Amino acid sequence: MKKLIALVVSIVAVIGLSGCGGGGGDNYNDNLTTLFLVDEAGFSYGGIPYKCDSMRDWELTAPNGEFTFLPPDNCEFDFTGLEGDYNVNPAVDDIVRITDDLNRGKGDIPYECASFGASMTFGDGSFYYDIDDQCVFYL
Repeated sequence: MKKLIALVVSIVAVIGLSGCGGGGGDNYNDNLTTLFLVDEAGFSYGGIPYKCDSMRDWELTAPNGEFTFLPPDNCEFDFTGLEGDYNVNPAVDDIVRITDDLNRGKGDIPYECASFGASMTFGDGSFYYDIDDQCVFYL
């Protein structure tokens, strides 16, 4: 009887463990997408706080402006400390663009900021926001 119980426990353990560490996690990683926050000259915006639907905690963009998410995520960015009020003084505005790894702008991304309603990113990946604004991008 002890041998039968040990055999059943072994079979259950093998079946249970065969589902771990495989397909589910790999699929998750395969779907991750990486984009970058850069300025109009292509210099990165590292250290920008952001949080996407698939994340538990806020993170910061990497020193190269990189952020990673799982589509279709909504990702909120906190632009505190950046001047984005284009209509007040365009000479000192901090232009932020969303780009891919080849510095190609990601246009037509829907988003909305706390200071105004919904909009879409421009063809070069740039977008309007106000000083110290928080914006949600529907990626």
